[in-house]
Amino acid sequence: METILKISNLTKKFGYLTAVDDLSFTINKGNVYGILGPNGSGKSTTLGIVLNVVNKTSGTFSWFDGTVSTHHALKKVGAIIERPNFYPYMSAYKNLKLVCKIKDIDYSKIEEKLEVVGLLERKDSKFSTFSLGMKQRLAIASALLNDPEILILDEPTNGLDPQGIHKIRDIIRYIASQGTTILLASHLLDEVEKVCSHVVVLRKGKKLYSGRVDEMISSNGFFELKSDDSNALVGFLESHANIERITKNGDLITAFLKAPISASDFNKQLFDKGISLSHLVMRKESLEEQFLQLTDN
Repeated sequence: METILKISNLTKKFGYLTAVDDLSFTINKGNVYGILGPNGSGKSTTLGIVLNVVNKTSGTFSWFDGTVSTHHALKKVGAIIERPNFYPYMSAYKNLKLVCKIKDIDYSKIEEKLEVVGLLERKDSKFSTFSLGMKQRLAIASALLNDPEILILDEPTNGLDPQGIHKIRDIIRYIASQGTTILLASHLLDEVEKVCSHVVVLRKGKKLYSGRVDEMISSNGFFELKSDDSNALVGFLESHANIERITKNGDLITAFLKAPISASDFNKQLFDKGISLSHLVMRKESLEEQFLQLTDN
């Protein structure tokens, strides 16, 4: 699989603060990658380094299998790492026309990209009349003008209302479906789970996990249980070969599975032991639960 971006042992220090700490991961063509972490975890700094707007302290990164220089590689990259900044009293079309002049791109791309982000009907409207979500969508259109091989987005839905968030996520999915690789930084678990195929989890500049989203949440799940005889239930769970660990929260007992078992088989086993349940729910661990476990310390 073609490598778009490879980061190796990347470190960035601001005085005594280490913003990015020996970070390594690879972006392959045709996937949607999320860099996930709380504010201050090094997401934006990492993007700034690979886009040549922040100087690294040590480590390396290379674009497109290292076959081209960073300067030439960035001509095949579209990026939004700051708030959209266009001329307020110029129309959407004229703002993108200016971008085309600067980047030496044919004007024919403008309407095509406005249609992708759902703004073609507002092409003659002034930027100052746009909502925050529309401004963000225009910025995405601008980043797509050069038909980039990879689109980089830093917190693309930050500050938007639910409708604006939904539209941006739909646009990201559509762009990805057309074969463009996407790398987005986000502190929103929901965003990564709904949009991304792969995730890199950061905390204080360190990588905690890198891999597929579905593999991160591919645990065997857990049972949520209640019984009038909690002591008997706990004793049964502690001796069960399929149970990895249990937690208690009031009268609710959560049993995490280390091997799969169906709810009906499990209920029958309990019934055969004379333990009746008032509550039985089987769930999969969400990305949020996995993330909280990773960042627990």
